[in-house]
Order: sequence, then structure tokens, then C-alpha cells
Amino acid sequence: MPASTTYDVAIIGGGASGLAAAISAARAGDSVIVIERDVEPGLPILATGNGRCNLSNACLDPVRYRHPDIARAVMGEHPEDELAAFFDSLGLMTCEVDGRLYPYSKRADSVRDALLMAVAPRAELRTCADIVGAAFDEADTCWNLEISVPAKPLPEPKKSVTEFKALVRALRKELRRAERARETVRARRVIIACGGSSEHMAAMFGLPHVAEEPVLCPVACQPADSHHVTSRSAAFEQLDGLRVDCRLSLMRNGTSLWAEDGEVLFRPYGISGIVVFDLSRRCTAGDIVEIDLFPTHSEAELTRLFEARAAIVGDPAQMTASWFCGLHDGRLGAYIATIAGSFGHTCSTYAHLAKHLAFEVLGTTEHASAQVRRGGIPFSAVTLPGLSVRPDIAPALAVCGEALDMDADCGGFNLAWAWLSGIRAADMSI
Repeated sequence: MPASTTYDVAIIGGGASGLAAAISAARAGDSVIVIERDVEPGLPILATGNGRCNLSNACLDPVRYRHPDIARAVMGEHPEDELAAFFDSLGLMTCEVDGRLYPYSKRADSVRDALLMAVAPRAELRTCADIVGAAFDEADTCWNLEISVPAKPLPEPKKSVTEFKALVRALRKELRRAERARETVRARRVIIACGGSSEHMAAMFGLPHVAEEPVLCPVACQPADSHHVTSRSAAFEQLDGLRVDCRLSLMRNGTSLWAEDGEVLFRPYGISGIVVFDLSRRCTAGDIVEIDLFPTHSEAELTRLFEARAAIVGDPAQMTASWFCGLHDGRLGAYIATIAGSFGHTCSTYAHLAKHLAFEVLGTTEHASAQVRRGGIPFSAVTLPGLSVRPDIAPALAVCGEALDMDADCGGFNLAWAWLSGIRAADMSI
């Protein structure tokens, strides 16, 4: 585009929400430029859903979001239908698996390809571009965005690279050492879709910001009955790598706050797995997490079942850890038997521990692999449902996606927010 071009919309960020906004704005007839700092747009999409891209959920219940009332106001009463129509408009065939929506191919690159095919003919995609300054020209009523870009095109990788991930790595390496130049992009309206690290962008545009923290990540914990276990590290090293289907419950000051069924993976630091990621959005240090290994049985029923089992396999007081052979993983049986030591190896004790295997939360961990970040630009700064920044704060500006202070459970809820908030931010009629 000539340097004198003034776009109708400039979108900062070429992720899920940014591309959804670009498609929507371009379809409305706006001239659009997408400014992406990475070497390719849409790369985070490739990592979602373990490479399968969990697009959305079949039931986008607002209660699964950090701010349920705001989620409902922005996403609407029937977000599932709107998203189905959006994916159809991209030519993206989808399927439902256990209440989660996926591309029919089960490949995240199918989603990215469909998005780029829809946006590329209608909008300019500018990659390798960092926003380093922003000023609103009152006279021309447009934003002047100063961007830092490579002074010349990135060289092709020296060795022949055919695998896409390797190509991206090679281009990123070239980008890190490239000389930079400054350019200016002019746009009548700007949409911030920079993802979960929005503090710098908020400061640049004079917006308030809520401190960010990673969520949807593993939880570090220690046995709540640690006086019965030699050490925390020894306890979790004993269980490391074990996967169990269970019901996970969150307790605070003796009150149950939340429960969800799923698979828990024991790690040396504590617990992981999708259900634990959902837990990470709700727990704080000092909370108690209980694992129920038999969620379909009450404790009384389990006690009777264990008493019947004792009549067949023998007295648990005599067998201790080996009593669980054929009932559960041997390591878990040994762990329960260790904790039961002070209470007596009885059927009722084993049943109680199997229903209430308790751990104390130390905090979240492995933050580098967290799926989303909590915090960002607060909703007090934007109008609903269109997500335009209040004019008394900044003119002709909107925010969408993870740049806002919104997060949700696993299961397609966060990507659903990205698509729909991007669509809303691009709609000038609301």
C-alpha cells in the first residue's frame, strides 16, 4: 500500500480474535490491515487442542467464564449458532466430540488455513511488525501507528526447509537479528487483539490494565496429611506419571467451592491434566483439593463394597498396600496405605481416603505452558457489547480476545470468546 494510505481499520495482532475481526471488518466493506509481530499470522492457533484446535463448545454457558454477565452480553443468547454460521462462512467443516467442537480434519492447520484464505484477499497482512508508538490525529481523525519492521525482507533459510515448524523457527531466528526500520500506518479505527500480554499495549494507548497472571496450568501441592508422609517430593515422586479418572473438588475453610470430573495426572510437583487446568482458575494457596477415586459411589456404599472385597481377598490390616491389587494402581494403593497408617487399615478408613484424598494447594506452576493469561484491559474501559473503548479514554479504539480481562475453562470456551469478541469489535453498528 502507498505510504499515504489511510485504512478504515488497523488490527494489532493476527491471532484468533484478530483474524476474526479482520474477516468481519473486511466483509463489511472496510479497508483493513492486520499488524502481526510474528513471522506468520495465526501461529498460536496451531498449538490449541494439542494440535487439533478445540474451536468451541457445544454449550457456551456463561458461568464457565470469569465474568459471566459480560460474557453473555458480548457473546449473545445463542453464540453456538452464530459460531456455526461463522465457521460455515469460512468453508470450515466441523464435528462435535464429547461436547467440544473441532475441525472435521482434527487438524489445527485446517482452521488457520481457512482463516487466512478468508482474510488474505480482503485485507493486508503485515508480519514481523512491532507497534512502537501510537498517536491520534485530531485534525484528520485517525490513528498514526509507528511500527518497527525489518529493513529488508528476511532471507530464505540457508538450508532447504520443508517442514513448517522448522521454517517458522528459521524465520524467527532471522527476524531476531534483522536490522529494523520505522514506518507509519494510518487508520481511522484501531482494534487491539494482541493476546494475553497487553500491558505494554495498554500503556501505549493510555488504557487501564489489570495485572496479568497465567491460568489453565498445573497446580503445585503437597499432601494435606503431610505428617503421615516422609516428604512432599517423595510422595509425588512415588505417584509421578500416574493418571486417574476421578472427581476433583476444591475446598476452602471447610466449604466446597467447585467440583468437576476428569483425568488427573500426578507429577513430581503436584497434579496436572485438563480438570486441573480448570481448577487453576479457582484455587489459591492454602486451599484443599480432594480427589474422589470412586465418584459414582457414596462413602457408605464404598465401605460396604470394600467389606465385601475383604471377605474375598483378605483383611486390609494384614495386607496393607497389596490389598488394592486388582482394585487400583499399586502405587496409589501404597500411598493410601501409608496415609491410613495412623487411622488403622480398615475398610471404612480406606473408603474414606479413596473418596477424600486430600492435597494442600501451594500455587500454580509451569507457567510457561499456561494456555491463557488472566488480567488485561478491564471491561470498565469498554462499552458492551461492541467492546469499543469509552470515548473519554481514547477515540476510535476497540479491544478483543485475550487482551481483555476475560478467561474461561478448558473445552473451547476461550477460543469461542476470541472469535465472538473479534466479530463484535469489528462491528461499528453496536
